[in-house]
Amino acid sequence: MLMDRDREAATETDMVDPAFRADVLSGLAARPRAIPARWFYDRRGSELFEAITALPEYYPTRTERAILAEAAPAIAERVGAGRAVVEFGSGSSAKTPLLLGAVAPSAYVPIDISGAFLRASAAALGARFPGLPVHPVEADFMRPLTLPRSIAGTPRLGFFPGSTIGNMGPQAAVGLLAAMADTLGEGALLLIGIDRIKSPTVLVPAYDDAAGVTAAFNLNLLHRINRELEGDIPVDRFRHVARWNEAEARIEMHLEAREACRFTVAGRAFQIGAGETIHTENSHKYGPRDARLLLRAGGWQPRAEWTDAEDRFALLLAEARPAPAAP
Repeated sequence: MLMDRDREAATETDMVDPAFRADVLSGLAARPRAIPARWFYDRRGSELFEAITALPEYYPTRTERAILAEAAPAIAERVGAGRAVVEFGSGSSAKTPLLLGAVAPSAYVPIDISGAFLRASAAALGARFPGLPVHPVEADFMRPLTLPRSIAGTPRLGFFPGSTIGNMGPQAAVGLLAAMADTLGEGALLLIGIDRIKSPTVLVPAYDDAAGVTAAFNLNLLHRINRELEGDIPVDRFRHVARWNEAEARIEMHLEAREACRFTVAGRAFQIGAGETIHTENSHKYGPRDARLLLRAGGWQPRAEWTDAEDRFALLLAEARPAPAAP
């Protein structure tokens, strides 16, 4: 296993994504420093995130799964059979069987940036649904992408669980929703998870768990930079920080320097002072009206909504519609 992991690490180093290099170098040079959250998800980052979803403090995954399990028959009735399910940022596809088992799809297209993790998850799901065509697409869904020709002309259901839309600011989120509408086509449906605004006493522990798994997930970004971009960042001089930003209605994750340090990445020198941070993730939370407005702004008309008894999380079904001819 260790040898396989070493071989995979070497392969990743030899095939560095130029977008990763560009985002890291520009993000470290910027003030305030920030690196896009999508770069968390190398193989190790994906594994750590899956571990996070099982933590007692991390309510979104189990809450969304419970909503999906209860609402599956109603979702199936509204969606109808025979659609190709296209999952954006599929990860382990842990919740996907609940949806696939309900809607009787014609195909499943998981899209994820972590190729090795994607292939393993797709293979496991294909074994669970042996008669279902599975067409994994290794891609960053934040960028333009092309769906497999095998589902051309097939009605589509986009699946975007986990409140990943919250990782983007409102403008970027609207842009992504519009791109999804373009990708899936007019008349397509989208089932999307959106996290609700709630007390910071619930939110902050969900992103700063007692076991330190989220801290390891955040710090893994620095390990990835060192491995893939020939960096020498002293990872032990940084700590994970999660905080609630009331004005922006979001949880923020940062990597804070415990002490001043200097380091190089891809041959470029950087320095950071004690207490300064690298902003690595936002997780925006939305009220019910905000969520519907966000969908409409991105070209989607909300059609149905399901939530838990405490209204902590919501699943919304929306339809891609053409832009109105008048205001």
